[in-house]
Amino acid sequence: MNLNIEQIRADFPILQQQIYKRPLIYFDNAASTQKPRQVIDAIRHYYEHDNCNIHRGVHYLSVKATEAYEEARKEIRQFINAKSTHEIIFTKGATESLNLVASTFGKRYIQPGDEVITTIMEHHSNFVPWQQMCLERRALLRVAGINAKGELDMDELKGLISKKTKLIALTHVSNVLGTVNPVREIIALAHQHDIPVLLDGAQGVSHLSVDVQELDCDFYCFSGHKLYAPMGTGVLYGKEKYLEELPPYQLGGEMIKDVYLDHTTFNELPFKFEAGTPNVEGVAGLRAAVAYLQDLGMENIAAYEDHLLRYATEKLSAIEGVRFYGTARHKASLISFLIGDIHSYDAGMIIDKMGIAVRTGHHCAMPLIDFLKIPGTVRASFAFYNTTEEIDQLVSAILKAREMLT
Repeated sequence: MNLNIEQIRADFPILQQQIYKRPLIYFDNAASTQKPRQVIDAIRHYYEHDNCNIHRGVHYLSVKATEAYEEARKEIRQFINAKSTHEIIFTKGATESLNLVASTFGKRYIQPGDEVITTIMEHHSNFVPWQQMCLERRALLRVAGINAKGELDMDELKGLISKKTKLIALTHVSNVLGTVNPVREIIALAHQHDIPVLLDGAQGVSHLSVDVQELDCDFYCFSGHKLYAPMGTGVLYGKEKYLEELPPYQLGGEMIKDVYLDHTTFNELPFKFEAGTPNVEGVAGLRAAVAYLQDLGMENIAAYEDHLLRYATEKLSAIEGVRFYGTARHKASLISFLIGDIHSYDAGMIIDKMGIAVRTGHHCAMPLIDFLKIPGTVRASFAFYNTTEEIDQLVSAILKAREMLT
């Protein structure tokens, strides 16, 4: 696995503290990851040395900040292997990226009677924008289901494809089930029918090596804050042929070319989609986070997190009354579960008092939770700074919760 976990943990200042007189154990990584010192230092360095608005000045600080910002774009392009920096749009997160595509794609391509396909396992950020766009455009949103293991029903998805289908939008990795979807197969199938595919990579890019050219996806979205980078940062990758045709999403400074009294012409890619002053310090942190991950190696990260997942699955399986939601063959490092008839919120509160952060509730995936006929789950999600010893502490906390609440 080739990771020095003790050294890695020392890079994350927040992990050194105690809560409730216990060492903090952080198992809420699917919601947001913690930040290494290298990211924190990058933000501090920006404000101490480079702080200035970008792209709009000829003085030293503006030029320096602009160069750093555009270097970050180059490194993100390399990180996901996009063909061009024109295909890398900085946003404030996956949610904005998804809304950008839903809004502009709808205006450009969707007509009454058209259809968009998504899945029952989507985060609200990749469900509600398409739902609302379809309502506005008088189109139909088709939803593919899952099997008992939480795997996408591929036969059903194939059956939904028709001449009316204009886009397939699905998650790379489910934030509730941990399921890694067979996206290569889906993309190849869609492209046989000339249908573009959007992947919500919010949970995928932090666990898997992502090569958008090898995947051949048409759009890929992710957030910085789930990638050990600052909140308020994100990326939209889109094939240049689509981004050129899509209309602007927001209007204002930077995204314009010329403004006249009666009309406006718009900037070239990627700036057409980056209106206003961007989160420059956040992008500096995103750049540092990507460099940190590349130094560790995404394959090393994936192998270690899979080790944690297998260990946790074995340990939690041995606890009477624990039942899992999401047992797909291909999973990322998270486990959603319930303990007997104990409500997830109640269990989460007891686990928290033991110094362990887990997520409880519907995880912004209410259609999936309704489909499962439960009010929510407890979700423990693991990152490369977690340990098997911490998982043992989670087991003890679950046993304590079961003892107190049954």
